[in-house]
Amino acid sequence: MNIFVGNLATETSETELTSLFQAFGQVKSVQVMRELFSGASKGFGFVEMPGKAHSLAAISALDGKDLNGKPLRVNEAMGRSGGRR
Repeated sequence: MNIFVGNLATETSETELTSLFQAFGQVKSVQVMRELFSGASKGFGFVEMPGKAHSLAAISALDGKDLNGKPLRVNEAMGRSGGRR
């Protein structure tokens, strides 16, 4: 399942998100979205977990959790056609 993670602090790294989500199961991939030229975080990213049960547990536990001083917004990612902007 692909999971949207929003409201990330600018210093949040892929390694940090991997560690956070691994507490709930296997993490297939993590990507913090960044500005093309500056490399600065856009404040959101995606985590892919292979198991639906583990993904749902992570979403439930981490939505609203404070990370680097900001409450995370965590939910199932929408497809590109109807996704977030």
